[in-house]
Amino acid sequence: MKLKALLLIVNYFLIKERIDKFADATMDHQFIHVDPDQAAPVFGSTIAHGFLSLSLVAGIPFEQEIGMVLEGTKMGLNYGLDKVRFLSPVPVNSEVRIHMKCIDITEKNPGQYLSKNEVTMEIKGVEKPAFVAETLSMFIV
Repeated sequence: MKLKALLLIVNYFLIKERIDKFADATMDHQFIHVDPDQAAPVFGSTIAHGFLSLSLVAGIPFEQEIGMVLEGTKMGLNYGLDKVRFLSPVPVNSEVRIHMKCIDITEKNPGQYLSKNEVTMEIKGVEKPAFVAETLSMFIV
């Protein structure tokens, strides 16, 4: 068993169009996400949904073909989360950076490996991260 990447760092921009689409998909149209005029006095601009920020962990690395996978993987599945803390709001159009670090891999059944990853999303120019999470993935090899 060989891990393709132990530490992964990916940059991405959280643009208004993506935030609006997430609001539509989740029916979460709270003003802090979709109304710049109402959100400005509170956050300076609209902000991304916490769960939008977290959900990007599932797709961005693979979209950019640099995902963290076990060599020979036939299929990877989201298995869940152990911990998540949302620490800073992500303003619209922010540049974010996702750090993924593999902290454990356990063979659960023959050919099935559970990976635990420490994931942090940083916001360019902001001291505290957007979130810190421990994600779980199941790899079928």
